[in-house]
Amino acid sequence: MVLKSLEKLKEFCCDSELPYSRAPAIPPQGRLAILPKCTDFEDISLNAKHIVPSEDSSCQMNQKGGSLFGLAHFSLSNKSHESLQSTSEPKPTNRRTKSIYTPLEMQYLEMKEQHKDAILCIECGYKYRFFGEDAEIAARELNIYCHLDHNFMTASIPTHRLFVHVRRLVAKGHKVGVAKQTETAALKAIGENKSSVFTRKLTALYTKSTLIGEDILLELMIYLLKLDDPVNVEEIPSDTSNNYLLCICENKENMKDKQKGNITIGIVGVQPATGEVVFDSFQDSVSRLELETRILRLQPVELLLPSEMSDLTERFIKSVTSVSVRDDRIRVERMDNLYFEYSHAFQQITEFYAEVLDVKASQSFSGILNLDKPVICSLAAVIRYLKEFNLEKMLYNPRNLKKLSSEMEFMTINGTALKNLEILQNQTDSKFRGSLLWVLDHTKTPFGRRKLKKWVTQPLLKSRISENTCLCKCVVKNGRRILQALLMKDGNPFFGDSERVMIITGPNMGGKSSYIKQVALITIMAQIGSYVPAEEATIGIVDGIFTRMGAADNIYKGQSTFMEELTDTAEIIRKATSQSLVILDELGRGTSTHDGIAIAYATLEHFIRDVESLTLFVTHYPPVCELEKTYPQWVGNYHMGFLVNEDESQEDEEIPDFVTFLYQITRGVASRSYGLNVAKLADVPGEILKKAAYKSKELERLVNVKRSELSHCTFDFVMKPSNQNKRKGTVQQNEHLV
Repeated sequence: MVLKSLEKLKEFCCDSELPYSRAPAIPPQGRLAILPKCTDFEDISLNAKHIVPSEDSSCQMNQKGGSLFGLAHFSLSNKSHESLQSTSEPKPTNRRTKSIYTPLEMQYLEMKEQHKDAILCIECGYKYRFFGEDAEIAARELNIYCHLDHNFMTASIPTHRLFVHVRRLVAKGHKVGVAKQTETAALKAIGENKSSVFTRKLTALYTKSTLIGEDILLELMIYLLKLDDPVNVEEIPSDTSNNYLLCICENKENMKDKQKGNITIGIVGVQPATGEVVFDSFQDSVSRLELETRILRLQPVELLLPSEMSDLTERFIKSVTSVSVRDDRIRVERMDNLYFEYSHAFQQITEFYAEVLDVKASQSFSGILNLDKPVICSLAAVIRYLKEFNLEKMLYNPRNLKKLSSEMEFMTINGTALKNLEILQNQTDSKFRGSLLWVLDHTKTPFGRRKLKKWVTQPLLKSRISENTCLCKCVVKNGRRILQALLMKDGNPFFGDSERVMIITGPNMGGKSSYIKQVALITIMAQIGSYVPAEEATIGIVDGIFTRMGAADNIYKGQSTFMEELTDTAEIIRKATSQSLVILDELGRGTSTHDGIAIAYATLEHFIRDVESLTLFVTHYPPVCELEKTYPQWVGNYHMGFLVNEDESQEDEEIPDFVTFLYQITRGVASRSYGLNVAKLADVPGEILKKAAYKSKELERLVNVKRSELSHCTFDFVMKPSNQNKRKGTVQQNEHLV
């Protein structure tokens, strides 16, 4: 009996891998020359009568029914089954090649018709097979062999390697479906339908945000534990606890704001691996900075969007999803606009929660229905999408929905600051390594890692931080003295009780940008209760950190470098308060000298006089430093220390000065920027350096002459004393801009 069972197992275990020699001869007219691939479903006509009656290449009759095989074994939907039966003129052939589809190919076609956007892995005995375009994609992404078999290109992977390859495909942004056999070879061998095709059905779908489940994690870990060779780093599963799916919806009702570019946006973010659900609704400007802030904070791996959005939002989405490295690129899933309409969304949410909530939960249900319209539309779309993966249960409890942000509860760190300060990813290659979170992350569990990330991106404010006040004034006896120069000098704080603005000058490459970035990062570290890299630090609570640093255009938004610079500055002017830390690095450098000086001067004076924020202002414009004379109580001039080579034997004006950087903050104004020294370090050709050095001296002499003439000039206007005083005041103010 055992031997018979083994023989039958041998006969059926290979499923679709039966020898080609077992296939009966097919008349020449039944099979013509075939193309390398066929994935055009409009060219496919399905019916059972013309199918090659075998799993892959064999031909057997259904012993009981007498038909070639039973369509019920496809494990397809009733609707699909009925459509097959109702076909008036059966033609299950490839219209391009006139070749006949095998039963296995028919199963693939039926499942592919229902999941056109997914790469399907079809279980066939001890292998999983890809067909058609799926096979070509798998071959390219997984570096496996792809070849022609019957009507389709095909590729295969071993069963035990399934989820290693699924994870790789998902990491590259693909949606992957797994179709498993629903009957074993042993049962089929002793059953009544042993001559028919194996039944299969789609058992799972995976994307970047939904790559969870006991099957994928268990099978992957078992495989890795069985490896005799050293484990490939690529095959170690990454932490999926931060894999957010973020749905975005716009409120298009206010057409006046829409024409200006302003819009109300609602978002819903879910973490299938942890069950966390967050939502938010906010007004956003043309720059879409508020949306960018939330995307950078959540770092979603997948976006769920309507098929059509406003032009400004579409441009922003393109810029966000294109900047990342290939395998880290955000996946975008589009859904028909119908599912984002409020009436449709309201009905879907009502029906969804009516099935799972009892009378006691009516209050929490009403809380959901009272959410802003774009949030409700986003939630409905998320429900629909998660149903595709059988993950909708994570939304059953309305109490799990948490508001993402609150200006009264957390420090404001917008998207620009998150990028400029490299809080979550570095600016070199947008990777985690080198970021502030990377430096601080010594957590032992995914939960701890998520908690630390939330603290770093949303430091607590006011009452919530009172319990950690003692940590905000921490003392590090043997720490690095990175910030000591800022906070202390000869035992006295640089910032007095009234001084709130530092104007920082100094040579290029002297460390100005690094210095101000340090101040911001250490402020964040202190506010989350962390130790700081300073011998001693006393840091107060700030309600927000705003930065304008660097120089880069935004092609996707159609904005120049200078436009980006001023857009960021305008946003800071609107949002900053007297309790904010504002960092402006070389404002005005993207335009002409006169316009740049004027914009820098007026902007800084606004922060000094009207906003009264803590401000660090880096500039190469000496006239801006004159604001210390106008507001001596609030403003101080500083520069990054340096030494200049004073070799008297070198009197040649065509030789650039040699500068040694001290990387120390020092009182006073640096009169020059020594840009030619940086050009020399960059190995700019000597002829150019000589010409530039000569021209620099010439321009410097010209400016000094004009300043000297202006300081000695007198006015012989005949005017009343009051008007004369006003005129003199105007001249004195204009001197600052020379």
